[in-house]
Amino acid sequence: MKVGIVSDTHDLLRPEVTGALQGCDYILHGGDISSQRILDQLEQIAPVKAVRGNNDKDWAEHLPLFLDFELGGLHIYMAHKKKDLPKDLTSYDLVIYGHSHQYAEVRQETAGKNRTLLFNPGSCGPRRFTQPITMAILRIDPDGWVIEQVQIPHTSREKAPKADSGSIYKQIEVVVRDTEKGLSVDLIAQKHKLDPALVEQIVRLYVTHPGVTVDGIMTKMGLLGKL
Repeated sequence: MKVGIVSDTHDLLRPEVTGALQGCDYILHGGDISSQRILDQLEQIAPVKAVRGNNDKDWAEHLPLFLDFELGGLHIYMAHKKKDLPKDLTSYDLVIYGHSHQYAEVRQETAGKNRTLLFNPGSCGPRRFTQPITMAILRIDPDGWVIEQVQIPHTSREKAPKADSGSIYKQIEVVVRDTEKGLSVDLIAQKHKLDPALVEQIVRLYVTHPGVTVDGIMTKMGLLGKL
């Protein structure tokens, strides 16, 4: 069985992604889809199981916030944010989340052996700063299962982010300032025409690291010295 795992497409379905998904028996989407159009296109390739992300608004009310299901003999759990995963993951073989746009594989020990894989396929939608564009293919056969990372090449235009370090610095400054005023992530994003996912990341870093500076936020986002 071949299963495609994607997340954070943010209303962009790249031809390289649809190409990698050809021949899949199922497609799993970790949220922040951003439009029904993306789900409809994926459904033309294979049946889709998807969870609702924080950027999936009214159109996605029919989507669940989490999924708990079996596929090819694997017990799988899906949620968009890592913080929304169950505390006890011992009954699952594979736990999928998204949101951070960063590919990750972490084994959780169960009864002294590695069993549960905590997995984030990264984002295969619009590129965020210098982060790679990734998705994954899950292969299940009688001998076991394996996940293969798929890196999607980006165009030359995507190699250099639109904003330089100075403008990113200013964006973080305005987000921090409005956060101190008590504005919500959505209001800040609308006010300054910023990506809500970017605003949420800045706000989360600022709130969870009291006293952090703008340079500190840039460092934690992996931006300082790269732009």
